[in-house]
Amino acid sequence: MSFEIISNYEPTGDQPQAIENICKNFNNGIKRQTLLGATGTGKTFTMANVIKKMNKKTLVLAHNKTLAGQLYNELKALFPNNHVEYFISYYDYYQPEAYVVSSDTYIEKDAQINEEIDELRHSATAALTDYDDVIVVASVSCIYGIGDKEDYQDTMLNIRVGETYDRKKLYSRLVEMQFERNDIDFKRGSFRIRGDVLEIIPPSEHAKGIRIEFFDDEVERIRFFDVLTGTALDEVYFANIFAATHFVTNRSKLEEAIRRIKEELKITHKKFLDEGKPLEAERIEQRTNYDIEMLEQTGFCSGIENYSRHLALREEGETPATLIDFFDDDFLLIIDESHVTLPQVRGMYNGDRQRKMNLVNYGFRLPSALDNRPLTYEEFDSKIKEVLYLSATPGDLELSYPITEQIIRPTGLVDPVVEVRKTLGQIDDVYAEIMKRTQVNERVLITTLTIKMSEDLTAHLKQLGVKVAYLHSEIKALERLEILKDLRSGKYDCLVGINLLREGLDLPEVSLVCILDADKQGFLRSHRSLIQTIGRAARNANGKVIMYADEISEAMDVAIKETERRRNIQIEYNNKHNIIPKTIIKEIPKSITMKKADEIINASTIQNKKLTKEEKAQVIMGLEEEMYLYAKDLNFEEAARIRDIILELKAQK
Repeated sequence: MSFEIISNYEPTGDQPQAIENICKNFNNGIKRQTLLGATGTGKTFTMANVIKKMNKKTLVLAHNKTLAGQLYNELKALFPNNHVEYFISYYDYYQPEAYVVSSDTYIEKDAQINEEIDELRHSATAALTDYDDVIVVASVSCIYGIGDKEDYQDTMLNIRVGETYDRKKLYSRLVEMQFERNDIDFKRGSFRIRGDVLEIIPPSEHAKGIRIEFFDDEVERIRFFDVLTGTALDEVYFANIFAATHFVTNRSKLEEAIRRIKEELKITHKKFLDEGKPLEAERIEQRTNYDIEMLEQTGFCSGIENYSRHLALREEGETPATLIDFFDDDFLLIIDESHVTLPQVRGMYNGDRQRKMNLVNYGFRLPSALDNRPLTYEEFDSKIKEVLYLSATPGDLELSYPITEQIIRPTGLVDPVVEVRKTLGQIDDVYAEIMKRTQVNERVLITTLTIKMSEDLTAHLKQLGVKVAYLHSEIKALERLEILKDLRSGKYDCLVGINLLREGLDLPEVSLVCILDADKQGFLRSHRSLIQTIGRAARNANGKVIMYADEISEAMDVAIKETERRRNIQIEYNNKHNIIPKTIIKEIPKSITMKKADEIINASTIQNKKLTKEEKAQVIMGLEEEMYLYAKDLNFEEAARIRDIILELKAQK
C-alpha cells in the first residue's frame, strides 16, 4: 500500500511547511488539528500531500455534492493509480416519507435514484473491503445508516478457478444477495446463464462484467468482459462479488429479524389499542404485515431501511452502521469547510427524528424506524481518531486544536485593503467610489443589512445613472445567473444585496466591496461573515473593502486585523520572490440555453415570454436531459442550477 501523487507541480509558498507540520503533529500523537487556509492557497494540494505522507485510508468530508464532486475530480487526477472513490446521496430527487398532522396528510416516500451514483457508492464500500490505498470523498450523507459491514462482507461471494460449486446453490446465493436474474435487460446488479457460462454485472460496475465458465461444476475460467460488446477482457484467477444492495443479510439472521419485527408489531399494536387508537393499530398491522411477507418471500421490501435495526440484530438506540464503519480503526478524516460541515453534522439527527416521530406516533412505522437514522454528533465524534479540519474561517471547536496556517497564494494575489469610514454621507461616498471603478472597467458589490435599505439604495443609484441591480432572495435562479453574468460583462457596474454576497461568488472583475452598517451585531456582521465578505474582493489585484461604521466593533476589529496579517504575509512572500500579483482571468459563462426544436431559447427569453403549455413541456424536457448529463459528469453545481430553473418553470402559471 502506498499513495502516489502524479502532478507537474511541487508544493510551494507555505504548503511545504504546512504539510510537514501537520504530518509531524499526527506522528507525535496529536489526533486533531486545523489547517487555516485562505482561499486560493491550494488547500486541496496540501490535503493530497498529507494523505500521501500519512499513507492511511482517508475519508474526505464535504458539506455539499458540488464541493464533494470538485474534490473527487481533483483527488482522482492527483492519485490516478490509487482507489479514489465517491460516496454521496444517490437520489436525483428525494421526497422523504412523512405525515402532516395538521392536514391529516400522509406523504409517501418518492425518490429517483441516480444509478451511476449508486454504482459509485458500491464501488466505495467494495474498495474499502478489498484495498488499503483508498480515499473516499463523501458528503454528510455518509453519517446515515447503511447495511451492516459484517453482513456485507459475510455475503461476499468468492469464486476461484479450479474450485467446485453446486451451481443451483450458487444461483440461489446470488438471488439472496439481491441480484436479479435477467437474460433480456442485462444491467448492473443482475446475472444471466448461458449453458455452462455464468455472467454477472457487479453493483459497482456497469460497463464491465464477470464471465465465469464452468466444466460441469468446476470453475474452468474467469474473465472480465465488455457488457456492450461482449468482448473478453482480462483473465483472472478469482473474483470477489459483493451484494447488490448494502441492506443485505443471511437467511438465518433474516429469520431472526422477521421474528423480532413480528414481536415489535405485536407490542405496538396492543399499545395503540390500549390508548384507544384503533385506526393507528389497524394501520401499523396492515403495513408491517405486508413488509414481513415481502421479506419472507424475497428478502427485500420497499423501505427496508426502516427495519435496519432488526436486520443487523442491534438493540434499541444502538449506534447504526455507516460508511465510517467500513474504514479500519486507523484512518484519517479530513473535514473540508469545517465551519459549515460540522454544524450540518450536528443538525442531521434532530431533523430526521422529528419527521419520523409523526410516522411512529400515527401508526405508519414501527418505533424501530427511529433507529434508521444519521449519527448523533457525539456518535460521529467517537468514531473518528485522526482528523484534520480545513477552513478559512474555523469555528470555535477547530480553533481549540493546534493550528497550521496556509496563507500564501502561489498566484501572488493579496487580500484586499480594508478601510473604515463614518456613516455620515456614506451614500454619496459610495456613489463616488462606484464612479472611480467604472472608469477603469471594474465592478462593485454593496452589502446591506435590510431589504428596505437594499431597495432604497438601488433606486437612488439608478436615479444617479448608475447601472445597478438588486440581488435578493426572491429573484429566481435563471434571473440570478443572468444578473451575475451581466455584472461580469459590464451591463451592470454594481450589485446590491444582503447575505447573497457573502460566499460562493467567483467574480474576478469585482475590485471593491462596500459593507454598510458594518458595526451592527448579528450573524451577518460576525467576524467570520465579514472575513468571507472581504474575500469577495480577493480575486482582483486592486481589491479594496470599505466598511461604513461609526465605531469599530469587536467583529470588525478581528476581521480587519486578520486580513491585514494575511496581507503582510503575502506581500513579504511576493517581494522575496519578485511576484507581481495579477487579477484572475476567468471566462464569462454563456447563458444557460435549451434546444427546443431547431431554435435556442435563452434564459432571459423564458423569463419574459409567455410559453404555451406544449412549449413549456418541451423546454422542461430538454432541460431535464441537460440536468441529467451534468449530474452524470458529476457537475452538480450546473445540475442544481438547471433543477432550480425547472422548478420555476413548472411553478409558472
